[in-house]
Amino acid sequence: MPVVPVLDSTMHYSSSGSAPFVFLHGNPGSSHSWRDVLPELGGLAPDLIGMGRSGKPDIAYSFADHASYLDAWFDALDLDRVVLVGHDWGGALAFDWAARHPERVAGIAFFETIVKPMTGSELPLPAQERVSKFRTPGLGEELVLESDGFVRQAFTGGVLSPVSEEDMAAHLAPFPDAASRRPVLAWARQMPFDGEPAALVPRIEAYGAWLATSEMPKLLLTFEGSPTLLIGPQLHTWCVDNIAALDVVTAGEAGHHAQEDRPKEIAAAIAAWADRHHLA
Repeated sequence: MPVVPVLDSTMHYSSSGSAPFVFLHGNPGSSHSWRDVLPELGGLAPDLIGMGRSGKPDIAYSFADHASYLDAWFDALDLDRVVLVGHDWGGALAFDWAARHPERVAGIAFFETIVKPMTGSELPLPAQERVSKFRTPGLGEELVLESDGFVRQAFTGGVLSPVSEEDMAAHLAPFPDAASRRPVLAWARQMPFDGEPAALVPRIEAYGAWLATSEMPKLLLTFEGSPTLLIGPQLHTWCVDNIAALDVVTAGEAGHHAQEDRPKEIAAAIAAWADRHHLA
């Protein structure tokens, strides 16, 4: 599979056909998260830096770090007029990249991602408690670095149907030890909640301002049936009220890692939306 040099490291990506879609995964995923969506639509699915088969440089794995390596990946492949599809932190990176490079993006589809900084009333109590534990020095390392439990939980508890043993092995493969799981912990600690992380919140607010005014076609996929969902009714309503040129499609029951539960529905909804807007 293709690998390209980026900054001081390398980034791996999966590809299928010549469609303009670029699929950006979240935490603790990789391009493998898109294995049942990518062939349906075609396009490219990179492994974010430090994840999947991409390199693991000695960096902090902040949002800004990920954005810099992703910028280099887009430039290395000379990508233009792409349709971004983002999940979880991949959606946030898609918003950020589109806001800074609107001339190179034709549209954005997203689900279960970070659309705004959140307050205590917007983040479910269990999620608040998890973020607090991850941010606690020592406890976060124990929960995420010292075992593969965080990764396993994503694909057993963060889905309606646990993944197969084969797919679980593929999700676990990039994170065999504590050092390799540093990017996973860094992402877990960056959930924008009650003004923290202070360096990241303004960047999210910046892409939020762009989402509110840009007439670029956008698609929000929503789901139901799971307590792990990030975009529930409250954030769904916020998106409708605050994101311009937005289509919304409900794609069935799924957990937070919805590509595992509803890949065919996700692909069909994106294909229909792209066709309506002449994006692909």
